[in-house]
Amino acid sequence: MYGIVNKAIESLVKENFGESKWNIIKESSGVDIEYFMSNEPYDDDITYKLAEAVSSEMNISLGDVFIAFGEYWVMKTGKEKYGSLMEAGGSNLKDFLKNLPMFHNRIMLFYPKLTPPEFKVSHEEDRSIHLHYFSKRAGLKEFVRGLIQGLGILYNTPVQIELLEDRDNGDHHEIFKVSW
Repeated sequence: MYGIVNKAIESLVKENFGESKWNIIKESSGVDIEYFMSNEPYDDDITYKLAEAVSSEMNISLGDVFIAFGEYWVMKTGKEKYGSLMEAGGSNLKDFLKNLPMFHNRIMLFYPKLTPPEFKVSHEEDRSIHLHYFSKRAGLKEFVRGLIQGLGILYNTPVQIELLEDRDNGDHHEIFKVSW
């Protein structure tokens, strides 16, 4: 993953718990990188180690860490770093989710070595949509859940998220039913 991801984890921890808590988390993770460069790719294992250290240090599940990080990614990183791209995604939650499959194509202009997930939309109704999530990376479905929750907050639209299919259960990919 790119350094911007690890920098966002760092910012989330520092903003909510302070610099000293970040230093403890970083040390317990075993990640020995002083400063993450936003536009540089890093091994995915670094991100997972940081998330696991946050989970252990804060005594919350890894899933809850990824959910909080997903919300933070939308509300802080997305708005600050990709504001115009976020705005171009749509004027409401439904439009943004429908346009999500094209979002990473635009992001790849900034990060050419990115291996992004793929999203597809099906079962579009007035108050719900099925969001299909395909990724080479395992263990990030709760991050996607957090992203969806963050988008609900961004668009002032309370969301309900139901996981219909899950690779952990032998399915081909994750499918989220997102209702509002």
